[in-house]
Amino acid sequence: MLLAEDQHIIREALVTLLSLEPDIEIVQAVESGDAAVAAAMVHRPDVVVLDIDMPGTIDGLDAAAQVRTRLPGCRALMLTGHGKPGHLRRALSSQVDGFMLKTASPEELASAIRKVARGERVLDPSLAVTAWNLADNPLTPREADVLRLVAEGSEPPEIAERLFLSAGTVRNYITAIVTKLNARNRTDAVRIASEAGWI
Repeated sequence: MLLAEDQHIIREALVTLLSLEPDIEIVQAVESGDAAVAAAMVHRPDVVVLDIDMPGTIDGLDAAAQVRTRLPGCRALMLTGHGKPGHLRRALSSQVDGFMLKTASPEELASAIRKVARGERVLDPSLAVTAWNLADNPLTPREADVLRLVAEGSEPPEIAERLFLSAGTVRNYITAIVTKLNARNRTDAVRIASEAGWI
């Protein structure tokens, strides 16, 4: 297996703990999504274990998708420190093979790696309720476009220019978005939509 984790102490601890398992061989441990894709092309592992939040041009979920495209037989198990609905939504939609919290015990992680290697799908039990309750995105594609630009710090006149709309139409979209998301304001709407994985 290949391990990608940006925090040095956690990466080394995982390598040490997983190396104790007689049936798990770690071919390389890297610190970024970019390095994970490159290392996977060299070592061609059966399983990649990836942290979701990593520095570089691609995160763990993007790295998993790239590895799946280039090495269809390689399976991906995602690790995260917190089960954000947006991350879980992206993981499930990108069809990764497993999703585990870093709070899992070494035995649970080793078991998850084995299951993923056998072709089973694994979801950390504490995330099952979150996965079940993932709400559908209430935003239209145009509302999502507007909110993404709001998230970048753009004001209504600039958004209007970029999306070929009037400033009044953009303000109406923002009002609709805030209402749909039951947000306090547009900043809160950005937070809600980002955490849910809608933008």
